[in-house]
Amino acid sequence: MYRRLLFSGWLLLLVVAVNPAAFYDVRNYGAKGDSSSNDTPAFEAAIEAASRRQGGIVVVPAGTYRCGTVHLKSNIELHLAAGATIKMSSDEKDFDPVEKLPYDPHADVETSDFRHALFAGESVHDIAITGKGTIDGNRTRRGGPKPIAVKNSQHLAVRSITIRNAPNYAVSFLGCDYVDVDGVTILNAYADGIDPDSSRFVRISNCFVESFDDAICPKTSLALGHARSTEHVAVTNCVLTSSSNHFKIGTESSGDFREIVLSNCTMFGRKPRASRDYGGIAVESADGAHIDGLAISNVVMRDIGYPLFIRLENRGRGLQSPTAGSLEDISITNLIATGAGGTNSITGLPGSTVKRVSLNGIRITATGGELKPNGLNVGDAPAAYPEANMFGVLPAYGLYVRHADDLMLKGVDLRWDRPDARSMIVFDHVNGLDLDGFTTATATGGAPVLRLNAVRNALIRGGRLGASVAEFLRLSGRESAGVSLIGNDLSNALRPFHLEPDVPASVLRESGNVVRSEK
Repeated sequence: MYRRLLFSGWLLLLVVAVNPAAFYDVRNYGAKGDSSSNDTPAFEAAIEAASRRQGGIVVVPAGTYRCGTVHLKSNIELHLAAGATIKMSSDEKDFDPVEKLPYDPHADVETSDFRHALFAGESVHDIAITGKGTIDGNRTRRGGPKPIAVKNSQHLAVRSITIRNAPNYAVSFLGCDYVDVDGVTILNAYADGIDPDSSRFVRISNCFVESFDDAICPKTSLALGHARSTEHVAVTNCVLTSSSNHFKIGTESSGDFREIVLSNCTMFGRKPRASRDYGGIAVESADGAHIDGLAISNVVMRDIGYPLFIRLENRGRGLQSPTAGSLEDISITNLIATGAGGTNSITGLPGSTVKRVSLNGIRITATGGELKPNGLNVGDAPAAYPEANMFGVLPAYGLYVRHADDLMLKGVDLRWDRPDARSMIVFDHVNGLDLDGFTTATATGGAPVLRLNAVRNALIRGGRLGASVAEFLRLSGRESAGVSLIGNDLSNALRPFHLEPDVPASVLRESGNVVRSEK
């Protein structure tokens, strides 16, 4: 690594010697770097000089530069050298005012405004902010300018810099294409970390994000005045810690989300909590968005309340006639979570179901501790603000699924640290269920391990109980049909299964199961 950095430094010096006109040192344009002088005019002058010559690298040497809004222009790389700190001015008058949009964006100012910022760009292209330097938000609470805000632009890169104490979204893109955020460190962000909104062809890699609100949050708001999709997004090799959600799609979800990948990330909870809604992965279609094609793999979490929250509803923000979108084709593999304080959930609405979700290699340990089982009287809350705690205490400690079609679970291990009287998994109004090779090592008191209500076309096989339980499976709901129980080891269950009176005996087919032998 040291040799590579040394080579890069010599290469930069060589380029400067060969073509000095391509580099614009902000000190040559009046920047003091003394922490107190207003260096905004010098930054603007250096960028303007580079722009007049069709672009170049604006160099910020070591020092502390106090700045207000600096306007980015096309074909510019802003390079923050090691030891360089851009300190956001504490005077709000040094920043461009919040833009007054000629339409209702149906979103808060943090989401819709791209003028009140440190580095602001609109309708630009080929922009990069690079180096080992730091942007310091110079704030002690939420509310203020965004450190980086770029709108309606293409070919953008933010690499290797550190952003501290951001009072607003630290790195914010709206309506942008071909975005690369790599090796960025975000520390003590008071709002979100990295937010690509209505943006396409986005790569976020090798980043560390510490935020009070969501760490990485793709959105499709109406801040452009119209709906635009967010698609072709890859998030990989990141370490995330948040007081809220770590990776969240939504809640702003007026445009569609397509082809999004999250891989090889670690997440750990941060205190103080922003709310009870402190989640790991949250996928939310609330305003008519069609979410299609989401692959999540190799994620490890610790001390996160709700590792997994998938929600389709009908809040309808910005819609004259609220209509639910869709949520389908989601694959989640190799997820490990410990210290989960709440229940994972996958929920849709009657007539608007979550479709084709697969969970493979999921190991989640809940904190547990609920002393009595809960009934199935969980409401649909079709227009509530979507958050993982929205239903209160759910009837399952591990996973709750309601209004879903074509659900596949394989190699799922859900357990608790403290005894919990609820079921491990509850499936309610599910059509098409394949549950294969699951296990639990913790008993569930008097509640059944699996609770199925109004479930049709289900295949449950290869299950194994690592602890004694009173009841393995309970079926209810007159809509139930075609439930097959094949090749499960139920020898640790006092009662393998129970059918409520509204379920005909013909609904359950069972074969090759190992049951407790009578003595």
